[in-house]
Parts: sequence; structure tokens; C-alpha cells
Amino acid sequence: MSAANDTDKRTELLHRVVRYLEAYGIADLSLSPLATELGTSKRMLLYYFGSRENLIVEVLAASRPEVAGIFSDVTDEPSLRAAALDLWTAITVGAQQRPIRILFQLLSLAATQPDRYEALAVDAVTVMVEPIAEVYQRLGATRADARARASLLVSGLRGLCQDRIVTGDSNRIDAAAHLLVDSATSLR
Repeated sequence: MSAANDTDKRTELLHRVVRYLEAYGIADLSLSPLATELGTSKRMLLYYFGSRENLIVEVLAASRPEVAGIFSDVTDEPSLRAAALDLWTAITVGAQQRPIRILFQLLSLAATQPDRYEALAVDAVTVMVEPIAEVYQRLGATRADARARASLLVSGLRGLCQDRIVTGDSNRIDAAAHLLVDSATSLR
């Protein structure tokens, strides 16, 4: 098998694993049943991903919003607000609508099984907060204020998204998300 074919096979397998975990979660993830469901072998999963933990790391990376890209064109408060609303759209009705559920599972597991999941959860939060904090700094916020504002935005939207999934009350939650975005992106 050529290196390109091997990479393509790995990429396709990773996308299938993401879809599987969206449906079944990561808490009870075992490679053997996963492999059976995907029509491959545990040996092939280990060949491509090394371990269960590495597989989860790669699934998280493949399934999270590309925050740096969403916020790359921010130059002022209106474009910051627009980017924040684009993130909200991505996690509620866009491409990240189903994959965000994997993040919710990870964060819950980190609270109850920190030895196993805390480092992954910290990384999952950090990779979303830090690019946005950098944007706030470019717009004039101090490092500490930028990180606090980015945390408010990311954690607030994530919590509202989870509420939206659980309750199905999209009107109430969308209105709350707009209020949060207005507050978090006001640089006054």
C-alpha cells in the first residue's frame, strides 16, 4: 500500500470513528467492538492510532471547531461579534453540531475520572480558549482580561449549547447566546 493510500485509509477510518463516537460515546470505548462495528480489526486501529488514548486524542482534534480559522479575520468589535456568532452556529446547527457531543462527554468524564480524562479535557478547552484570547489581545485587552473574556465566550457558548441539546428549547437558548455574545464581545 502506498503512503498516500495509507494516509487516505487512516483519514477515512478516523472520520468513521468520529461518527461512531458521536453515536455511542467515549466512556465505554473498547477497541474490539469499535473495530467490529467499523468492519476492521483491533490490530488495524492500533496500527493507525497506536492506542485507545491516542485514538481519543485524534478524534477530539478532528471533531472540534477550527476556532483559529473562525476568528482569523477579526479586526474590531463587530467582526469579533460576527466570529462568535459563527462559532455558535457551527456548534448548534452547523458542521460541529454532532461532534460537540464528544466534547461534552469528555468534560463529564474528566470530572468523574480525572486520572484518565483530565489532561485531555484541559487540552480540549485550551485549544479553543487560547486562539480567541489572542484575538482579544490584538484588540487591546491585557493577557489576563483576554483569557477571561475568551473563557467566558467559549465556556458560556458550550454550556448554552449543552442546554439546547438537553432541553430542545432553541428559541430561549439562541436568545441567551446572543446576549452572551453581546456581553463577551463588548470591549468597553
